[in-house]
Amino acid sequence: MPGKTLVVVESPAKAKTIARILGDGYEVKASKGHVADLPERTLGVDLEADFAPTYEIKKDKRPVVEALRKAARGAERVILATDPDREGEAISWHVARLLDLDPSAPVRVHFHEITPRVVREAIAHPAPINQNLVDAQQARRVLDRLVGYNLSPLLSEKFRQRALSAGRVQSVALRLIVEREEEIEAFEPQEYWTVSGAFTAGAPFTAELYSIDGQRVVDKNRSRFLLTSEAETARILEAIRRVPEWRVAEVARKTRRKSPPPPFTTSTLQQAASSRLGWTASRTMRVAQRLYEGVDLPEGTVGLITYMRTDSVRVAPEALEAVRRFIPEAFGPAYLPQTPNRFKSKKSGVQDAHEAIRPTAVERTPERVKPHLSEEEYRLYTLIWQRFVASQMSPAVYDQTVVTVEGGAYRFRATGSVLRFDGYLRAWGREEDEAEQLLPEIPEGAPAQLTDLTPAQHFTQPPPRYNDASLVKTMEELGIGRPSTYAPTIETLERRRYIERQGRALRPTPLGREVVAFLKAHFPRVVAYEFTAEMENRLDAVEEGKVPWPKVVREFFEPFTKELEKVPRKTCPLCGRPLELKVSRYGQFLGCTGYPECRYTEPLEKREAEPLGEPCPECGRELVRKHGRYGTFIACSGYPECTYTRDEAPSTGLTCPKCREGEVVVKTSRKGKPYYRCNRKACDFLSFYPLVEERCDTCGWNLMEKGRAKTRVCSNPACPRYGGPDLSKPRPSRKSRATRRAAKPKPAPAPKATWTDLEPFLSRLAEDEARLARLVEGEGRSLKDAAQALGLTEEAAAALYKRAIFKLRMAYGRARKAGEGSVPEEVT
Repeated sequence: MPGKTLVVVESPAKAKTIARILGDGYEVKASKGHVADLPERTLGVDLEADFAPTYEIKKDKRPVVEALRKAARGAERVILATDPDREGEAISWHVARLLDLDPSAPVRVHFHEITPRVVREAIAHPAPINQNLVDAQQARRVLDRLVGYNLSPLLSEKFRQRALSAGRVQSVALRLIVEREEEIEAFEPQEYWTVSGAFTAGAPFTAELYSIDGQRVVDKNRSRFLLTSEAETARILEAIRRVPEWRVAEVARKTRRKSPPPPFTTSTLQQAASSRLGWTASRTMRVAQRLYEGVDLPEGTVGLITYMRTDSVRVAPEALEAVRRFIPEAFGPAYLPQTPNRFKSKKSGVQDAHEAIRPTAVERTPERVKPHLSEEEYRLYTLIWQRFVASQMSPAVYDQTVVTVEGGAYRFRATGSVLRFDGYLRAWGREEDEAEQLLPEIPEGAPAQLTDLTPAQHFTQPPPRYNDASLVKTMEELGIGRPSTYAPTIETLERRRYIERQGRALRPTPLGREVVAFLKAHFPRVVAYEFTAEMENRLDAVEEGKVPWPKVVREFFEPFTKELEKVPRKTCPLCGRPLELKVSRYGQFLGCTGYPECRYTEPLEKREAEPLGEPCPECGRELVRKHGRYGTFIACSGYPECTYTRDEAPSTGLTCPKCREGEVVVKTSRKGKPYYRCNRKACDFLSFYPLVEERCDTCGWNLMEKGRAKTRVCSNPACPRYGGPDLSKPRPSRKSRATRRAAKPKPAPAPKATWTDLEPFLSRLAEDEARLARLVEGEGRSLKDAAQALGLTEEAAAALYKRAIFKLRMAYGRARKAGEGSVPEEVT
């Protein structure tokens, strides 16, 4: 490939689009995300050397790196064009390091939109890698590793479960969800009453009781109420009916202008997609990524939107000019304001390197590109296009009328609102709560007649649970996380089963609540809103070059270490040393830190049975709650003599339609989908759709609600009205993982390495590691004696010995593999 330019991007889809734009003379390769990261099994951060990280090529990216190296060797120059944000800058830095490129040389370009003009212009003006952006991302990664590496094993040890994790932003987001749930549970509804009056003053209209003796019936915040009981309301109604005359005390007319919203940022896009499309944050970003990377159109492959991870509302001057030309042509001159609408970000410290999210060409209307888009791409592009066009249109204008009717100590108020000019709403559309409220022409000072009174009882409602939109909005308001972290944070909380979805609402699981309680008790700074927001501001300061990144990490890590040291740890029952989380080829377990002298281990997921104080219906012994691989269940404490069990699953409150004795409960499949079955072991009733109380006219079984349309069908497989799957068909046998593993031919076990095998590799160890390994393995001294000889504590010597032996065995194994069973001569 002599004379060609290698361009490195992140995703294959983006590579395809840019290759078509650049044409001959360029080879475009994808890094497929991060190519290097901190080690998987070790901390990878040197705490004694200013938190210096150790990076290694990710296992699944070794072929990618080799392909990039091969392409770079034959290229005249290399251009790094990963995403234009902190993560993208860090990826470019790692690629430059692995390809032996100078980061200070002009090798970096940014594509804020993927269109021929912008791509070619960026390629023509490369710049050095921004080291401040790299340092900011490096600081974030090191912080997350320090938190995760120390907290995640602690959580797994505390709650005896695998795959638990804790992160800076993730833990605070979980706290928000948990505290909202606690707020809902502690909420006590308050009763209050309102009164509507039907009046006639030349024309009939309805007004609400506004005040009594100058006191508002319901205050502005709907937190204080004047009428709080039926008896009190009845007394007021009687008094109102006795008022001899009513008059229209005031008719206030005013014009209200509603300005258009700014174009989308990452968080506002996720909020709008959640409320208007019902999408999760991760789905929104997944579809937006496709629109940014490029779509095949008749004129070629182009990106339809600008970069979608941004907190800026800035719009490029050329895009502003284009939309101002488009609006009068599409909607009429009245819809174009005299000067462009300018917006400022609500938060301070917003980085304006990116634009707001907008279409790359406003002339590409949603209807024009619809034939070339999938359904979800079309819906999201429509939302982005409408919002951008609306942001530069004239305000909507409403005529608002407020009529006040007075009689004695009582004032009623009616409010009417009429849209006089739709303005930006022509493009953006009207929200559900913007319905017009019409009032007739009512002269001020005219007498009025009260014709009817209607009281209404209400109860205050608890705050709603968070959904994707409201959680992202709250995180943004508190300064927690940044555009690129919102969707992954929610996704991680779901994957760790800290939260679950009920429709669109996010609800904490019992595990999530326990984790937050533990973190608040032992690591208050980790889950503190203000502290987490301040850390984000400090990372922004690193990005701006105002502070070195190790200083920011130290500000967090030193108090975090003090909190970590205070946490009580589980100790070994044999020697009293602390237990630690360990990983073997068979999974995680707890082991003694005194290994190899103390070899005590215990399974990680070990949970004691909980007595319930309830007798077994079969033998009379006490029932206990046990924890199995598919959740909790109730069993007899006399097992195996008594095998009584029953499900402990949420009840539907419905009696089993088949046996008429058990209760239908909600169970969860391995894939996380709900199904319904009888809680009696002897009954095999099963349904994959929720049951309702209504019964089938044909057989008397309960009906089910099937699909999104909730079509009601019978739950009886023998009934003509049955609407579920055919349960009589034999299911294909599914072998367990253990069975599949056992069926595979096992390779002959590798011979165990002896000291004679390992000794030639001592030169690959650090000096202290080599000396300790030689004393213990070569001279046969105990670990305790070797520790004393080297002036180490026993615990430090054990960790050093474990690391040394691991390195020796790994070096020996690699040498055997490279030499097809023998150690290469240059090693020996």
